[in-house]
Amino acid sequence: MDRRQRRVVPYVLMGALKKTSIYIDEELDEALAAKAADEGVSKAELIRRNLEVVVARPARPRISVGIFEAGRPFWAKDLDHELAVYLDIRDREERRDPE
Repeated sequence: MDRRQRRVVPYVLMGALKKTSIYIDEELDEALAAKAADEGVSKAELIRRNLEVVVARPARPRISVGIFEAGRPFWAKDLDHELAVYLDIRDREERRDPE
């Protein structure tokens, strides 16, 4: 792609753009520069194009944790009690039926 085919943002339009700075590691910066060069655009233009794609992508559905009915709700604060009950029952069964 030669220079005439590049998408150039005229200086008069720069007021319509908001400047944002990000920190990226050196490897990502080098890969970004290489990709931008391959496509014949600036790194800023490549970032803008890809951000547009990400923002336009529909949101992924959230997975609900409560997808089944287990009777009463179980809370983490109940864990100690439930574990003690289970261990007590298990201990009584082991005493009644030793192997």
